[in-house]
Amino acid sequence: MDNLDVSAPSPLERAGVRIKICGMKFLENILEVGALLPDFMGFIFWEKSSRYFDSEIPMLPKTIKKVGVFVDESFEIIVSKIDKHKLDCIQLHGNETVEFCQKIKELPIEIIKVFSIKDNFDFEILNEFESVCDYFLFDTKGELPGGNGTTFDWNLLKKYPSNIPFFLSGGIGIEEINLLKDMNLPIYGIDVNSKFETQPGLKNTELLKSFQSQIGI
Repeated sequence: MDNLDVSAPSPLERAGVRIKICGMKFLENILEVGALLPDFMGFIFWEKSSRYFDSEIPMLPKTIKKVGVFVDESFEIIVSKIDKHKLDCIQLHGNETVEFCQKIKELPIEIIKVFSIKDNFDFEILNEFESVCDYFLFDTKGELPGGNGTTFDWNLLKKYPSNIPFFLSGGIGIEEINLLKDMNLPIYGIDVNSKFETQPGLKNTELLKSFQSQIGI
């Protein structure tokens, strides 16, 4: 469905950092979270996820970019989801190649490419993706492609060499806000998920409101 025409900027845009709330699943909760005007809202189309979304995205404010999250999915299915849900952006959370990203980019649509980090990361990997991606997202390497609720060593991102804007993800909650401020990383956006849930896919809007009021990076 099309988005509602709401022109008011989100609090995080005014603060200079974007927020992406990922793993949305329940329709009423989607509308409640949408009323908070996050910059991005993520819907997971990977069937093995406990946050798998198999419904229809309700009408949301136009300021919110709808992101479809995929893990090594076929081009055809990605296109079908883009068409069905009028997605603004897709997040590739698997082992997608540069060539695959280029094919998606030609649709055209914005692309977030995810890179998972544990103890270290070779930033040279990013070079070949720079021409085919709009954003990078750095998450914690765990048992699942995402939503593991743990952080990695964010100090690694002090060496970030690219001009491509990036999201930080992985175990971010209210208790991490002061650390993020102290580290002063060149973050474009923050991706939040499991630390704001009462169950997989169901977000606590009061916690999200508190996060928005404190984030001001």
